[in-house]
Amino acid sequence: MSEPASSNPADPARPLSAPDFLLSRAAGSVRTQGATQTFTDADAAQEALNSGEAELVVGALPFDAAAPAALTVPEHIIREPGALHPHPYYRRGPGAQLSARLAGVDPQPDEHLGRVAAAVDTIKNTDLKKVVLARAVDIAFDPPVDPRLVAARLIELSASRDGFIADLTPAGRAGHFLVGSSPEVLVKRVGNTVTSYPLAGSAARIHGDPAADREAGARLATSAKDLDEHAYVVEHIRALLEPLCTHLDIPARPILERTNEMWHLATPVVGTLREPAPSALELARLLYPTPAVCGTPSAGAFELIDATESPRGFYAGAVGYCDAAGDGEFMVAIRCAEVNGDGTVARAWAGGGLVADSDPQAELDETTAKLRTILGALGL
Repeated sequence: MSEPASSNPADPARPLSAPDFLLSRAAGSVRTQGATQTFTDADAAQEALNSGEAELVVGALPFDAAAPAALTVPEHIIREPGALHPHPYYRRGPGAQLSARLAGVDPQPDEHLGRVAAAVDTIKNTDLKKVVLARAVDIAFDPPVDPRLVAARLIELSASRDGFIADLTPAGRAGHFLVGSSPEVLVKRVGNTVTSYPLAGSAARIHGDPAADREAGARLATSAKDLDEHAYVVEHIRALLEPLCTHLDIPARPILERTNEMWHLATPVVGTLREPAPSALELARLLYPTPAVCGTPSAGAFELIDATESPRGFYAGAVGYCDAAGDGEFMVAIRCAEVNGDGTVARAWAGGGLVADSDPQAELDETTAKLRTILGALGL
């Protein structure tokens, strides 16, 4: 997003090569343009990497692993050592203009409260331990929005300058983009080192009152409900990574992670992979969807979500990249929105993890707080 300006006479300030994919991370970023190949099947994408046919594969995996993926072998690749800095065109130039309004919610708040209550009752009366229910808001743009502007705003607003954008065209969603700012690393691989940074258990930040905000974080850190919810995610990752590693370091208790909007319980996971080490793409497919966005047991939680919610598409899937050496990084696709092909409408989601003692109103409030990441970037 920091490429030189275009000589296009219709819009001389517009960046010359606006990216089709970007992942902005403090430890290193990737942005790409164009496509020499696309894949809806992650196995085919992995084969292209293994054969040397592809140097890099970027894109998104859907929440439903049986649905088409949106993976691309890019034409042009730029790697940067730190986070991205949005082009001035999107920060204060002609491309910085945005007008958005709320166009609808799915479901209505009262219906979400009922869904949460019903799910909690199911948890109490079945072997389901946790399920994550999400709700969505629809946003209309007039004039149409460039999804790269949404990404630029999210990066600017993120304390760690996290952000992503992925073209969903390969999955049959022509011109659609998934845009977000996820704080949750599904998996990262560098050589034989594998890391993950799961988040589960959340509380809204309290702005304007530092003492109350610190107290909200402290309550989260000792909340039995949230610690249980977090433990399901950590154990899921442990069970899948441990057989692949010669060493796996998982702290006994989570730490507190904060974004501008939320406190989260987080656990830094670090391991050393056995040879032959799976690629970042293979690891991402193995780990997702975690109980942080689906539930546990996974099959039962997925079934309940599928029967209850409108289709999630790529929300709660994964966004990232993998290179021919197997290195790469995938984020959990949360704090995100899907912008349609003509830039007139977007849908954003937020979810909350439910366990047996979840309170419906508290869960509704949590999704409202999480939606502030996207809505705030849009001035809503």
